[in-house]
Amino acid sequence: MTQEFSAADLQKALRQQQNEINDFAIYSVLATLQQQDKNKKIFEKIAREEQQHYKFWRGITQRELAPQNWLVMWYVLLVKLLGTSFALKSLEKKECGAEAFYKELFELYPQAKAIYHQEVHHELELIDMLQDKKLLYTGAIVLGMNDALVELTGTLSGIALAFDNTLVVGATGLIMGIAASLSMAGSAYLESKENPLQEISALSYSGYTGVSYLVTTAVLVMPFFVLDAMAAALALMFALALVAIVLYTFYISVAKGLSFTQRVLQMASITFGVALISFFIGYAVKYFLGVEV
Repeated sequence: MTQEFSAADLQKALRQQQNEINDFAIYSVLATLQQQDKNKKIFEKIAREEQQHYKFWRGITQRELAPQNWLVMWYVLLVKLLGTSFALKSLEKKECGAEAFYKELFELYPQAKAIYHQEVHHELELIDMLQDKKLLYTGAIVLGMNDALVELTGTLSGIALAFDNTLVVGATGLIMGIAASLSMAGSAYLESKENPLQEISALSYSGYTGVSYLVTTAVLVMPFFVLDAMAAALALMFALALVAIVLYTFYISVAKGLSFTQRVLQMASITFGVALISFFIGYAVKYFLGVEV
């Protein structure tokens, strides 16, 4: 069948064929690692579909291809570290690049239309049905991280103008952050107890909340311990806060299929808006009370 293709189209077909055998191997490995029957059946179903897609391309290219083991292990590792929703939706996004090529084949190979539909719709619907515990706990991570970003950037901005010593600002922020992380963890534990979900452990939920708050605190106060200039420390703190917002929003936008730009702007506006207000409060305290350390 390769006579229907130009040399360039044949290379595209081989790349797509390689993607399909890679995806088949990834989903097959994940199926064997699953303990939940529901997830196992979904992985097996997607693996069978990917295998059929591979056979379709093999019939066109007349070539046998083997999975790229390094890529298979990479996505299995991503699933372990970041959860199934993020890793597998990242994997499926690769298929978007094949959209135009599939459409070129609709008239020549009618089966390509069904495969294309499975790739861009059905498989994502199946992934949405997976029970992803890491995604269930993102609410706890959001709670801890958002509160830390808003409260600590605001607090540090305010006391940075009230106090002229970066170490004093950093130490104050660290003490407040540790206390707040313990308080947040306790509140999250009580909240999850009052609204129990079978899939969520109250202790784990509170742990994710407290740890995410504590880690965010450590990132935000670090500039005040390594830099002597207050302006430089504040600038670095805001830069790190923005990086944290972008990284988290990228994760959640991929995992949940949400708008990346809209969420980044929303989180950044709240965080930096509170910080700006606190900055002026700190200026007022310093000006009217004459506080200077």
